[in-house]
Amino acid sequence: MKVVLPGGTGQVGTILDRALTAAGHEVTLVTRHPRGDRQVAWDGVTLGRWAEAVDGSDVVINLAGRSVSCRYTDENLRAMMDSRVDSARVVGEAIAAAARPPRVWLQMSTATIYAHSFDAANDEATGTIGGSEAGVPEYWAYSVAIARNWERAQSEAPTPGTRKVALRSAMVMSPDRGGVFDVLLGLARLGLGGPVAGGAQYVSWIHDEDFVRAVEFLIERDDIDGPVNLASPGPLPHREFMRALRAACGVPVGLPATRWMAELGAFALRSDTELLLKSRRVVPGRLREAGFDFAHGAWPQAAVDLAGRARSSRAARRGRAGAAASRWRS
Repeated sequence: MKVVLPGGTGQVGTILDRALTAAGHEVTLVTRHPRGDRQVAWDGVTLGRWAEAVDGSDVVINLAGRSVSCRYTDENLRAMMDSRVDSARVVGEAIAAAARPPRVWLQMSTATIYAHSFDAANDEATGTIGGSEAGVPEYWAYSVAIARNWERAQSEAPTPGTRKVALRSAMVMSPDRGGVFDVLLGLARLGLGGPVAGGAQYVSWIHDEDFVRAVEFLIERDDIDGPVNLASPGPLPHREFMRALRAACGVPVGLPATRWMAELGAFALRSDTELLLKSRRVVPGRLREAGFDFAHGAWPQAAVDLAGRARSSRAARRGRAGAAASRWRS
């Protein structure tokens, strides 16, 4: 199978590239900064030579978009909007122009499209789209607008020969360095993994192995199109989420943080508190209806698996560093 991954050099792209390549598929990464034989250049806005990779491919999975791990300034919010909408639009143009278009286009979206919610869970059929909630920062509505425009750019693309699926993904948890789990694990190991602002807000997540399996499932299911929630069936309050993470890494206590402390921490990390404070209670209605079976559906067990893989990865890096130092000394 020929797979094209626009924006495929980020964290989620690295996860998919690794898994799909290991499974024997031919994967091409479309990126602003190509390195290596399997990577081709684009600007995320205009058609170019990169579109040749789309023509004749089987699957396009567009992951492009400015990272949300930044301060939510007006400039960064505009960049998040433009990078997502422009890339989805131009991927649609490449597919529309292809002599042999791919049979399926999976477009990254986000579970952030749903309303800040502490009670009813949000699935695709009955979930409440956000943007008009009371008592939340006004700029949270812009994050919802980004998601809506992102999905609209895909749905309005004139690609009648290509099935289209919008991946409303929760946070993808993997032990890769720099990812969200790596950051949370580091905080927990430092004793800073307590509840934030009371910890009642829900955390929606998906284990990286289930994310890959869900993508593969959706590629094969010709009867599924439109928005699909990629989230585990077990969202849980932040306080319980962090308690399970601390248990997985053997840290009994985590200092709690107030809202203003979270603001200071987010500023220091050049991130934003929406990522911590918005309650995302999202469930995978369509995946479960279609018979998808989650291998890691409960967070306590998933956290143990991820923490163990992170320890193994650190040990391997230390081993490589030690071997390199031995060669240098000799």
